[in-house]
Amino acid sequence: MKVVIIGGVAGGASAAARIRRLDESAQIVVFERSGYVSYANCGLPYYIGGVIQNRELLTLQTPQSFNRRFAIDVRVHHEVTAIHRERKAVTVQNLETGAEFEETYDKLVLSPGARPIRPPMPGLDAKRLFTLRTVEDTLLIRDFVEREKPRRAVLAGGGFIGLEVAENLCEMGVEVTIVQLLDQLLTPLDKDMASFVHARFRAKGVHLMLKTAVSGFEERDGCILTHVDGGETLCAEMAVLAIGVSPDSSLAHEAGLELAPRGAIAVDEHMRTSDPDIYAVGDAVQVRNAVTGSLGLVSLAGPANKQGRIAADHLCGFDSAYHGAYGSSVIKVFDMTAAATGINEHAAKEAGLAYEKIVLSPENHASYYPGGRAMTIKLLYEKETLRILGAQIVGFDGVDKRIDVIATAMQAGLKAPELARLDLAYAPPYSSAKDPVNMAGFIAENIETGKVKQFHYEDLGDLQGRSDVTLLDTRTVGEYAAGHAEGFGNIPLDSLRDRLSDLDAKKPVYVMCQSGLRSYLACRILCQHGYDCYNFSGGYRLYRAITENAFNEQANTPCGFAVGASKD
Repeated sequence: MKVVIIGGVAGGASAAARIRRLDESAQIVVFERSGYVSYANCGLPYYIGGVIQNRELLTLQTPQSFNRRFAIDVRVHHEVTAIHRERKAVTVQNLETGAEFEETYDKLVLSPGARPIRPPMPGLDAKRLFTLRTVEDTLLIRDFVEREKPRRAVLAGGGFIGLEVAENLCEMGVEVTIVQLLDQLLTPLDKDMASFVHARFRAKGVHLMLKTAVSGFEERDGCILTHVDGGETLCAEMAVLAIGVSPDSSLAHEAGLELAPRGAIAVDEHMRTSDPDIYAVGDAVQVRNAVTGSLGLVSLAGPANKQGRIAADHLCGFDSAYHGAYGSSVIKVFDMTAAATGINEHAAKEAGLAYEKIVLSPENHASYYPGGRAMTIKLLYEKETLRILGAQIVGFDGVDKRIDVIATAMQAGLKAPELARLDLAYAPPYSSAKDPVNMAGFIAENIETGKVKQFHYEDLGDLQGRSDVTLLDTRTVGEYAAGHAEGFGNIPLDSLRDRLSDLDAKKPVYVMCQSGLRSYLACRILCQHGYDCYNFSGGYRLYRAITENAFNEQANTPCGFAVGASKD
């Protein structure tokens, strides 16, 4: 069997290595148009910033090492320009010599990846304007930064690549402005959770221009001008265009393979295209959302690697299938971490799902152990079935661990309240006896059993100013004086039992505290005294992040201790 693979990196390189492990006699040829067949795509921004100093570390395999270990014929700087399905051959151009030739195949694997989106606007050929997709792009930017030492940079786009480049340039002392068309960064997060990311970037001196469209670029007098709609032109020494990627499906289209509505290559669960002898993997293919069942794009390395393996299995005769993507992702934001899995509120509404949401702000480890810092967890689950739809976490240490636990629970089919019963590792430097994931499960359980009712940030507009409700803040007098939501009066939790007469028992009480813990305890007290009580999801910490793009790294003040914590 002869297998030709178009494109390396995550999907193509994984497919090639897997085929060899399964079939020692297969003839495997990989054509890669760049100079690198297998490299750490996600590490590219960190080479620009000098976090990764040795460029050789970006290269996971070379053509020579691939050949030595796997006996695979890898040809870089070779671009496949046409697929001839009728005679099972491809036309290849050697980009170094310009020579063209044909290569036959028994099976073909497409792994062309995606291209940076370059909308029709002036100035895209400016020498000070960069995109970042390949190792060559990275080396070009790194060389420019070292040579020109830019003082200012503009990043167009608020996704993973744009934010990672922005962080690395900022850490090098460059004044960075991020221009984003949407009203938030990082669209896997909901806007309320993205507020913490906004706060961190602004705290580090990064300028955010949200709801702003770039209309073009212009190079002038050693600077590049970024023109934006309805605003003043931005002047900087460099700019990076990172507004997203689109599937590179031109070869598949020209070969007559079936494409999805958004231009991605249509594949079945075995990663086969409409031609049974041609497979496709990675950023160029359409995949099923494992939560909603809808079809779309997932430009992440993890799914691409798995798809490469599955395509290799199937073409070697094994019954291997890809069942969809949950879109689990994580990003470093200076010293903070933001992560997501499954779907967010926007996607849940688009899918027509009736959902409940939980927001909590536990510390990453036992509160009595030094160095604890808060993380904010947002969990979505379906109301009727209680299945977990998705989660978002923003915080510091331990965020990656918790998002992976929830992603695993989702794929195992656990319901939201069952998170409470997960037996997770505990020691004071790493967690609490009640892990943050357990806490999310406890809240879901309390909601579903009627022990607590919630209200959310979007409900505040209808509540503030009404005379038929009581708005109550149960933090300390000092916390309340330092800042509070409009219309909320203050009775500290520890004084509440003695001041019940201050509250009108005929009015529903809407309670807020710093993180949601003390307000929950207040609601349990009030409910058992006959009050109709609602707990604010996420606490004042979330409220302040949304309204001021600022946040406190502590979940609670010392008086807001965790109840029921083990004392060892």
